[in-house]
Amino acid sequence: MVLIRSRWLLLSAAFLSAGAEIIITPEPALPAEGDNVTLAVQGLSGELLAYNWYAGPTLSLSYLVASYIVSTGDETPGPAHTGREAVRPDGGLDIQGALPGHSGTYILQTLNRQFQTEVGYGHMQVYEMLAQPVVVANSTALVERRDTLHLTCSSPSPAEVRWFFNGDALPIAVRLGLSPDGRVLTRHGIRREEAGAYQCEVWNPVSVSRSEPVNLTVYFGPERVAILQDSTTRTGCTIKVDFNTSLTLWCAARSCPEPEYVWAFNGRALKNDQDHLNISSMTAAQEGTYTCIAKNPRTLLSGSASVVVKLSAATVVMTIVPVPTRPMEGQDVTLTVQGYPKDLLVYAWYRGPASEPNRLLSQLPSGNWIAGPAHTGREVGFPNCSLLVQKLNLTDAGRYTLKTVTLQGKTETLEVELQVALLE
Repeated sequence: MVLIRSRWLLLSAAFLSAGAEIIITPEPALPAEGDNVTLAVQGLSGELLAYNWYAGPTLSLSYLVASYIVSTGDETPGPAHTGREAVRPDGGLDIQGALPGHSGTYILQTLNRQFQTEVGYGHMQVYEMLAQPVVVANSTALVERRDTLHLTCSSPSPAEVRWFFNGDALPIAVRLGLSPDGRVLTRHGIRREEAGAYQCEVWNPVSVSRSEPVNLTVYFGPERVAILQDSTTRTGCTIKVDFNTSLTLWCAARSCPEPEYVWAFNGRALKNDQDHLNISSMTAAQEGTYTCIAKNPRTLLSGSASVVVKLSAATVVMTIVPVPTRPMEGQDVTLTVQGYPKDLLVYAWYRGPASEPNRLLSQLPSGNWIAGPAHTGREVGFPNCSLLVQKLNLTDAGRYTLKTVTLQGKTETLEVELQVALLE
């Protein structure tokens, strides 16, 4: 037997017959890792003495899997035998629990009684059962039109790759760059509509596996900053408000993340970092320009919007309210003026009717006030026309008169009755 095999190997390179074509096909045709595979043979002719199976591109001894003597059924493993191969009597080759490493070219060489040889070629691809891939991102939070997205589909298997966005197959766009092997996805100048869940999927004819999603956030804005009143955009408008009524202004912007807000009144920042501003009781002192500034801490961009708030002309009524309303003997009281003229020139307070002997004090255009004939040393005037009377006594009760003069020369007189309660 040894003599036959030795002569068989020596003759194999010298004598090749021109017989029928030998066809080798794997069964199953698309074997998966771990399958039992048979390399089935068709086209054998004549009375055969032996088979040689090679796992490689040439009839090289280093690729020899096994030699098989037909008459005795004896099989001799070769250098390329992995312990899983067995030659069948019909010339086929069984591979138990095939691995991806069994993929490649197979050659069957036959020897007949005339010591002529024939060869047949076949190819087998054993497909791996694919593990779940992982998407690796250069960052999951990017700034719109400034940053570039790089996604890598990490998988140990040499499989085909396809990408998914929010569960759907990712379309090939102009700005979508893919590496030649499809494993690296690049998007330059990322945009907000490209924020979402990205997945990659590896596949071969027998297995498919999809990664867990990687969620991408795209920061943008603020844009379209606007001031709203009652859900109506009022940016750039003048809002007329009745005297002593409330007003709420809302600031809105398109931004990711939600912007930080700063409010300003006539150019001066207010202590308010909310998305709304409340004016609880409208007076002349609150007339002016209100500005909302929206700042995005991620994009480092900002935007603003402004409105003008004014008192309704028909409702600007000057009133005097004592604070406290019923002061007691020995207390201080402020005769608080609301709705005083915005274009005030001078004013004067009187104890009783508006006559010079009754004048307590007057405020000049310079902002300073001067005492009048009726001043007791306990009265103080303020720029908003209010009057402070300190350490009340019972004789302070009675009528007080305020007289105002505007820059246009308009004069207005208003009276208030002050009551002083007896200290018990």
